Parts: sequence; structure tokens; C-alpha cells
Amino acid sequence: MDVKIVATRDCSHSQGLQHELRDMGITFEVLLVEEHPDMVVTHGIRHSPNILVNDEIVFRGMPTPLELRQFFKQD
Repeated sequence: MDVKIVATRDCSHSQGLQHELRDMGITFEVLLVEEHPDMVVTHGIRHSPNILVNDEIVFRGMPTPLELRQFFKQD
């Protein structure tokens, strides 16, 4: 599973999201929209953060810890 967080450099939720994914043992990559403007166009990104799994957006904005656990099938 290829997981990416796409966020702006100053996104206030990105660090918390990274922490949640690390706690769940999910390996991920962080892509900053300032360095990857093509992601904005390709995926129609308007908010930050976003989570892509296998190049598909699965969350726009900050999901709750429960939503993350449910999506990644953890209790």
C-alpha cells in the first residue's frame, strides 16, 4: 500500500496526522504542495491535508483517529 500525505508547508494538521499514522504503523511519504504543484492539478486538491492511497485520494481534510483506524482496518 502506497500512502502519501499531501499538505501545505504550514498545514496545522499535518504533524498530527503523521503522528497518528506512525502510531498505527503505517508507512507514508509526505509531499508538500509547494514542491509538487502537479498533485494539486491531478487530484483537484483545495484543502490540506489529503491522504492518497495507491494514488487515489481517500481523505480530504483531517480525518478523525477513528476514521483512520476504520480505513486502515485497525481497532
